[in-house]
Amino acid sequence: MGAVILYGTETGTGELVADAIADVLAADHDPAVYDMAEYAVEDLDAGDFLVVICSTYGEGELPSSALPFADELDEIKPDLTGLRFAVFGMGDTVYGDTYNRGGEIMAAKLSDLGAVQVGEHFRHDASSAVKPAKAAEEWAEALPALIAQG
Repeated sequence: MGAVILYGTETGTGELVADAIADVLAADHDPAVYDMAEYAVEDLDAGDFLVVICSTYGEGELPSSALPFADELDEIKPDLTGLRFAVFGMGDTVYGDTYNRGGEIMAAKLSDLGAVQVGEHFRHDASSAVKPAKAAEEWAEALPALIAQG
């Protein structure tokens, strides 16, 4: 089973996280990494395992690169039954109620269309001492077992 890694970012950190996760999956799953701004909803395939990396921007909104993909999900409303996905969210606890909302928004959109979220929904805190790419590598160690369950 292939792995598709989609990232939504404002400053580029999401791409670094996506690359770190791809490195972990490279041995067995030939991951493909895409900016959400450059990925078409019709390319989603239930035969793939989807990894979503999404930062949070502004007042708990999606980052600019995630908006085209999110808007397309809302417009097309594809049936995503059978698609399994995991989420690595990024945010900062100093923002309280909106902490990590970007990842939560994407998870809800996919779930509402029939996809199933698996594994731990990771919420990286920019206020922590742990770098996002390092946290992503550690989190991604559990992904091969989740992918194999498909």
